[in-house]
Amino acid sequence: MSAADQWNLFLDSFLKILIPGLKMTLPLTVVAFALAIVIAVIVAMIQYAKVPVLTQICRFYIWIIRGTPLMVQLAIGYFGLNSIGIKISAFPAAVLVFSLNEGAYCAETMRGALESVSRGQLEAGYCVGMNYRQIMWHIVLPQAFRTAFPSLGNSLIGMVKDTSLASNITYAEMYMVTKRIAGKTYQFMLLYVEVALIYLLFSTVLTWLQRWGERKLDSYGGSKG
Repeated sequence: MSAADQWNLFLDSFLKILIPGLKMTLPLTVVAFALAIVIAVIVAMIQYAKVPVLTQICRFYIWIIRGTPLMVQLAIGYFGLNSIGIKISAFPAAVLVFSLNEGAYCAETMRGALESVSRGQLEAGYCVGMNYRQIMWHIVLPQAFRTAFPSLGNSLIGMVKDTSLASNITYAEMYMVTKRIAGKTYQFMLLYVEVALIYLLFSTVLTWLQRWGERKLDSYGGSKG
């Protein structure tokens, strides 16, 4: 294939790859990460409060997720469930697995952030008449989120790239589309570099948003101080 033909293929395939990225990859990332944050906060708060029994369940959950490959978790969440009669399509299976997987890692991030908040602030909250829920919601969690924000941002960027694994459970995100085009044209280097550049574009935008968010949080923290 001539250089001109390769350039034409690059241009022709760009939107064919980008559109599934916008319609499939990003929605999967946003939904799964939002659920992961909810899971992470709940699990971290249970561990922070040292709730009997539930703390051990949370630690077991984190142990299982962190100790097994994401690829295997996806296979269990899609092929495994379908094989035992639990019918689930690729998108909800991917959301379920990615949210549980990322939730475990983010839970440890949030737990560390919660523990970095001085226990004296709990006592101060009780002294002014606040209950535990109010203290956590108005004092501890806001500070913990500011501390955890950079790490959570990195986790979100990592999830964007990890969604390429969803192609293994038939979810037609942009990596799967790239594989299909490459299989027809045999221009593997060109097309895989192209999809890598699109992933890089998504990650760069998220990195800019992360830095903007960090500056906003720093200015908020400074004004509060």
